[in-house]
Amino acid sequence: MRISHGATRVRASFDDPNLVSCAGVEPVMTLAQRCDLHGIVAARLRVPTDKGSNAAGKVAAIVAGMVTGADSIDDLDVLRHGGMPLLFDGVYAPSTLGSFLRTFTHGHVRQLQAASRQFLVRMAGQARLLPSAGAVTFVDVDSLLRRVYGKQKQGAGFGHAKVGGYQVLLRGLNPLVATISTPDAAPVIAATQLRAGNAGSARGAASLIAEAVATTKAVLAAQAAQPATAATTAATVAAEIMVRADSAFYSRTVITACRRARVRFSVTVRIDAKVRAAITAIDEDAWTEIRYPQPVWDEDQQRFISRAQIAETTYTAFEGTRHEVTARLIARRVPDLNKSTVDGQGELFTVWRYHAAFTDSPYVLVQAEAQHRGHAIIEQVFAELIDGPLAHLPSGRFTANNAWLTCIAIAHNLTRTAATLAGRPHATARAATIRRHLINVAGRISRHAREVTIHLPQHWPWQHNWLRLFTTAHAPPT
Repeated sequence: MRISHGATRVRASFDDPNLVSCAGVEPVMTLAQRCDLHGIVAARLRVPTDKGSNAAGKVAAIVAGMVTGADSIDDLDVLRHGGMPLLFDGVYAPSTLGSFLRTFTHGHVRQLQAASRQFLVRMAGQARLLPSAGAVTFVDVDSLLRRVYGKQKQGAGFGHAKVGGYQVLLRGLNPLVATISTPDAAPVIAATQLRAGNAGSARGAASLIAEAVATTKAVLAAQAAQPATAATTAATVAAEIMVRADSAFYSRTVITACRRARVRFSVTVRIDAKVRAAITAIDEDAWTEIRYPQPVWDEDQQRFISRAQIAETTYTAFEGTRHEVTARLIARRVPDLNKSTVDGQGELFTVWRYHAAFTDSPYVLVQAEAQHRGHAIIEQVFAELIDGPLAHLPSGRFTANNAWLTCIAIAHNLTRTAATLAGRPHATARAATIRRHLINVAGRISRHAREVTIHLPQHWPWQHNWLRLFTTAHAPPT
């Protein structure tokens, strides 16, 4: 593409008061208002002093900035330009929003987290966020280390992170996240909690799982209340809920939390001597070969793996304690090309690398093992958040960053709901794609006969999806 030869001179001037750079934020925030974000936050959140006045409006402003891609407090100034005052009331300066976040205590963060969960349930009543929930609904729990650089960051500590396939120590903060998804749905965030950078992965996981499971049940009930056939509604309410996690969360408290909530669990197990003995006892004829639909990258061997063998046995975890649990141990093995062994007659044998999952899944072996590997979908959520508002934890105060993380969950779920209403192509698209197609669209605002019109680019490739979202968000309440 070249500069037009017909333009002999090109000038630029920031002088149009009716232009906006992110016209898509209007239907998105209209959807938030339709789902009563302001009312839910106002009923839950009470922040003292003048800095906490109109907490609902300030939370909505932070969420609106995050929806456009803001990843720091200064970036929230994107809401104060051009014709934004014609579309929104109560747009705050970044300094005001920063002071508001720094006023939070742990109790205020918990209030905001409760509002976030209630808002997700309300949105589930407006859009089918979890299609195919009648089969099984997955709750995935995981943590990540977000590196920080400020020396005055409260809670910052050294924790382990994998960079380029190597475990390294980085100084940062440790968000813990629980997501909800189905085989046909992109994940939404059910619960979040920020921990110190040196916190173990499983710290606080049991209580977070309890909150996430309760939210999942409420979301499924709200979705079932939408107009649907009786059979679909009954199947959605009776759907299996399965909690998935990696080996860092293999603990008696996590398994007990799942059983207390009466949901299934599928947790990766560390290969210790007891687990290895259980796998070794599996008969050689019991192993079944499987092929992956797409090759999987193996960090340890630095190669793609397209096939493996799986088998199962019965295993008792936490034996001899009051948390003793007997369930299925699903083992998966792949040949280790970096090693080999020779028996006494000089014959070469394959050396296997083992992976194991402890689960009470009611599904057949092949299906249960594939479902457990699906836990990797939470990494997609982390990638989307890091590419957006989780690029930074911007405040020096720990509670302010925890509140920022909660607002990230609200913005993520709101973006997912808007994309679902826009149509199937965007329902499972990446958050950056949704922002590029539906939100960060330039528009010009005009007023005529007490009506506001947003003029958008002609021949916009995704105009039909944008208009579908706009029409749905502005439709009369049912």
